[in-house]
Amino acid sequence: MHRCSWCGEDPVYQDYHDLEWGVPEWDGRALWEKLILDGFQAGLSWITILRKRDNFRTAFDGFDPEQIARWGEDEVARLLSDPGIIRHRGKIEATVTNAQAYLDLGGSEAFAKMMWDYVDGAPLIGHYTCQKDVPTSSPLSTQISKDLKKAGFKFCGPTIVYAWMEACGIIMNHTTDCHRYSDLSEGG
Repeated sequence: MHRCSWCGEDPVYQDYHDLEWGVPEWDGRALWEKLILDGFQAGLSWITILRKRDNFRTAFDGFDPEQIARWGEDEVARLLSDPGIIRHRGKIEATVTNAQAYLDLGGSEAFAKMMWDYVDGAPLIGHYTCQKDVPTSSPLSTQISKDLKKAGFKFCGPTIVYAWMEACGIIMNHTTDCHRYSDLSEGG
């Protein structure tokens, strides 16, 4: 079975690649969680986040935006002392701000609609034969990044947004020789 080269031989990465990455995510709360995790990934490898994802979910109250939006310095301090997550004050504080912005946009249904409207409700399909040809940002990720920042979001630059779009299946960028390409490019 051939996979995209980025996942290598790590079983955690391979499972993520085979079961999640590039699969369209329609739930707005799940889209928000993935955006937050992609923000935490900035400057790190994605495998670091995958290995800590369950810890993140526990530490961040299941990524419940309504809970997180009310957090203050006590919760930030608690997270800064939690070795199970990435302890970065700016990213933790951005999560609180992003929860508030997410709720201001209208929550799950509104956030999902907003994100999927950028692609008219259907994933964009990449046709890359080699991983080195896959871009790390695009005019669309730049536009979404600008719109999110205008709405109050942080840690959502064009590269983070592009990686998030790939993770959520808004853009399907499995390489054409990958075993997931055919299924996902045909809507499966």
